Amino acid sequence: MDKVANPVEIDQKGKFNRQTNRFTNVFGDQPGELPVEADRYRLIWSEICPWAHRTVIVRSLLGLEDVISLGTVAPMRPAVPRVDWDFSLDEGGVDPVLGIQYLSEIYTNTDPEFSGRPTVPALVDVKEGKVVNNDYFRLTNYFEIDWAPFHKENAPNLYPEDLRDEIDYLSEVIFHDINNGVYKCGFARSQEAYEEAYDVLFNRLDELEERLATKRFLFGDYITDADVRLYTTLVRFDVAYYAAFKTNRNRIVDFPNLWGYLRDLYQTPGFGDTTNFHAIKLHYHLSNHIASDDQKSFNILPKGPDTSIFITTHNRENISGKKEKFLI
Repeated sequence: MDKVANPVEIDQKGKFNRQTNRFTNVFGDQPGELPVEADRYRLIWSEICPWAHRTVIVRSLLGLEDVISLGTVAPMRPAVPRVDWDFSLDEGGVDPVLGIQYLSEIYTNTDPEFSGRPTVPALVDVKEGKVVNNDYFRLTNYFEIDWAPFHKENAPNLYPEDLRDEIDYLSEVIFHDINNGVYKCGFARSQEAYEEAYDVLFNRLDELEERLATKRFLFGDYITDADVRLYTTLVRFDVAYYAAFKTNRNRIVDFPNLWGYLRDLYQTPGFGDTTNFHAIKLHYHLSNHIASDDQKSFNILPKGPDTSIFITTHNRENISGKKEKFLI
């Protein structure tokens, strides 16, 4: 099979089962826990990755840019005989802080026996030169709770305590059926697995379309962590997943409420200004582990869709009657 994933990520029925996270240390002051310190960590991300993108959005919204540095890997996979990321966007092709060319270097430095895919986001302890957390599912919550001492003044409350159980429940649903759901479609290796994932994905989008008819955001008037998680898949849907992953029943622009909701988020600082459509299209349409042989052989990048429509008027504030988007 091609380099979509490790063979262990495809089961006997052709279903894609994403690898588990290897480094899941929590923050705290107990032995084995990660200290919350300014300038201690570097967050490695790729602009194409929805999992990494949401950590960068939350980092921006909470004002953590000055305490957690950011390293960026290139949107295209390097031409090496393994699944990896490289720092070819940086001068000399090396991350200026970590001094590495490939992300796998920091993974194997952390664990010489590591044999999975090196993934983003990866939070690296700069002092130790090791990955300390690549738990994309919980990392934004750590930023929201444990890193509160470093939040900017009037930082938004993205994870209100009274809503955490509900946010966690919906985030699980969004992860399995939508965030990872598009990958289950795109990486399926049987018709049965593909169609099952396709139906689950669009049934869930239909439900959220109905939910957002009466709510400006997923939990009402204000943006929460759950909205960040949904955004990073929705914003990639029409430019990448619709064609590359065969999620082609509807585009997001065909859902009136989801489309208005997506534009509302995109036009919010921290969301649209961290979204790179060109990089996303490069990866999902031309990358050597996703694109079809025909696409790769001719190196043709789709011209559309027109992303200027993301800045058109959405009128979503009329649902809540509020101009502000965050609970402070």
